[in-house]
Amino acid sequence: MNAKINLLIMVVMVLAASCKTEITSTEANDPLPASNEGLTQYVNPLIGTAPLTDPEFIGYTPPEGWRVWAGLVYPGVSLPNAMVQLSPVTEYGTGAGYEYEDTVIHAFAHTNKGHWNYVNIPVLPLSGAVDPGKPGSHFSHDKETAQAGFYQVYLDDYGVDVKLTSTLRSGYHQYQYTNPEGRKILFDLAKANNRVSDWKIEKDGNSAVRGFQRNGNQVIHFYARLNEELERLEIEQEGQRNGYAVLHLANGKTNPVEMKIGLSFVSGENAKQNLDAEVGEKSFDQVKAEAVERWEDLLSNIQVEGGTQKQKELFYTSLYRAFLWPALRSDVNGEFKDVKGAVVKADYQHYTIPSLWDTYRNKLVLLGNISPKVTGDVIRSLQDIGEKTGFIPTFFHGDHAAPFIAGSYARGIEGYDVNKVYQLLLNNANKEEEGGTRPHIREYIEKGYISEPHIDSPHVETKAKAGVSKTLEYAYDDYSLAQLAKALNDTENYRVLMARAKNYQNVFDTTTNFMRGRLEDGSWVKNFNPQYPYYEYMYREANAWQVSFFAPHDMEGLIALYGGNNAFEAKLDSLFTVPWNPNYIARNVSSFIGQYVHGNQPNHEAPFSYHFIGKPEKSQQVIDNILENYYGVGEHGLALSGMDDAGEMSSWYVFSAMGLYPFSPADPEYIVTVPIFDQVRWKLQNGKELIINKSGPGRDMQYVEVNDERVDGYFVSHDLFKNGGSIDVVTK
Repeated sequence: MNAKINLLIMVVMVLAASCKTEITSTEANDPLPASNEGLTQYVNPLIGTAPLTDPEFIGYTPPEGWRVWAGLVYPGVSLPNAMVQLSPVTEYGTGAGYEYEDTVIHAFAHTNKGHWNYVNIPVLPLSGAVDPGKPGSHFSHDKETAQAGFYQVYLDDYGVDVKLTSTLRSGYHQYQYTNPEGRKILFDLAKANNRVSDWKIEKDGNSAVRGFQRNGNQVIHFYARLNEELERLEIEQEGQRNGYAVLHLANGKTNPVEMKIGLSFVSGENAKQNLDAEVGEKSFDQVKAEAVERWEDLLSNIQVEGGTQKQKELFYTSLYRAFLWPALRSDVNGEFKDVKGAVVKADYQHYTIPSLWDTYRNKLVLLGNISPKVTGDVIRSLQDIGEKTGFIPTFFHGDHAAPFIAGSYARGIEGYDVNKVYQLLLNNANKEEEGGTRPHIREYIEKGYISEPHIDSPHVETKAKAGVSKTLEYAYDDYSLAQLAKALNDTENYRVLMARAKNYQNVFDTTTNFMRGRLEDGSWVKNFNPQYPYYEYMYREANAWQVSFFAPHDMEGLIALYGGNNAFEAKLDSLFTVPWNPNYIARNVSSFIGQYVHGNQPNHEAPFSYHFIGKPEKSQQVIDNILENYYGVGEHGLALSGMDDAGEMSSWYVFSAMGLYPFSPADPEYIVTVPIFDQVRWKLQNGKELIINKSGPGRDMQYVEVNDERVDGYFVSHDLFKNGGSIDVVTK
């Protein structure tokens, strides 16, 4: 066994030496301007829209017809955490409705997330004698512009130059028709990424229309006003789900057609109010300038010096992506529809449920540090749902509202009733009933783990409990909630939850040194293959390698399970060197470094784990490799190594590029790594500043200084984000 360990250590050192990327600032030819203007020039919303096509990079050859789930972002316009996301649609039913390799645009839709939903209220300008029942125009990327706050594309088949911008709740279209005959605007209201169950459109006066589109329980209302009169409104509707509507304009006019469209999830009247309040009589250029200014203001919170052009582009594009979700749902009059479907008026801004499984790890920490008011309102929105259902909602898997809220409270985020939220989170952690947040919580409490059924030949898509992942995640969620209990002086629940936080140990198999599924009788799952990925059997979108380093609240205890520092180091080395089996194919598990997969979230903390055994230089080798080679990849440099998942992958880049990472987001501290920039200046909410400096010739960290005093270890306190100060990362 020792010989194998030594061999693995030798292998990882050789690979690190051969693939280590030297990230320096000597290539920087374009230092950022001293003022706050100009940072949007580094935002490229097309990054993440291109496909992954190289089987060697993906890790396997995708089956015929597959598009690996890479990026899945949209290139259109939105403001930070806005209600409206106005973006081109090249294919319905895809992650974001837009795929870079496509050649036809079918519409411009007004909602988006980067998942298989939304893409609502699709519209398309038409001209000439075309069939509106089969819409779509060829386009070229040579005639396409995507920027923060502005999108433009030329529709070749219709001869229309389209320009788009937006406010929080409204979209602004400008169409320059080269053919003045047969000018039309299609409202393709039977289409969206989710099945449309009903839609309606009607004229409101001579130059406006109003209507709605229904997806399940969600109704999106719109009010659209044009700068010229409508000749007629043509409606072709077959039942409630099919058909389309066409706005016919007069022939012969050559002026740009402008359409301002307000949205509301409450009513058509609210959509009109939103439009009037935010756009009114403003020109396209005014709204565009305000959108760009809004993004400049947000991006300028973090200014960097040094770095290459590509690094700056990836950094500010990633920062931009991190602030597109969750999305606003309150109208300008304060109204929103609550979880029960009732119209509520409140004194805070209501937002969608965050993508908690993905973004609790990093993005929601970033949101809190830059937009604390939005973060407080997001938690207040979760509180509102919890008060009406009995549980704080989760998203997809785990109960990660707990680390989000506990960490936000510890960082000083306000705007909600922490005692009410805490009681609701206790419901999450203890009650198994209809509407409960934690499936199998009773078994977890009784046994200390969640079991799996015995299945002779499980495959990637075998349906089961994902018991190992749930056990690991619930244990961390328990730890997170315990921190909130401690802060609120609930010593009894603190004690119980901290004991449960050790449950991750119950799925660690010392005979294999992996987190492994257990059967109902407590024995280990048979026919165990740690390299095989599952969506729901034992693991959630992962294999044993990818979850076996997850105990961010108790790394000392995890290391002890492995047998100490040397054994843990050897196992971690193996994570990054044991080659992926190309016969194991899971669509959203891609882009490997050994068994580590940067294309999905479950192991995104693993590269930082060497810090806990005093080997930060080995973490840095992996982190630098990811920063340099797993973002902005592919033929056009526009692909990501995996799904951005509402900004999680982007936020990983932002934090790692700055040299700080919230390794345990429930705790108000950050692990320090070596930034890729010479200096990072973070403008704090109170007007103070946090400055991160890199000094030294290389990428291997020697030590860290905070306010000119050397610290013991690699963590810094969130107090720096309250009081300001400096972090100096000294390298060799």
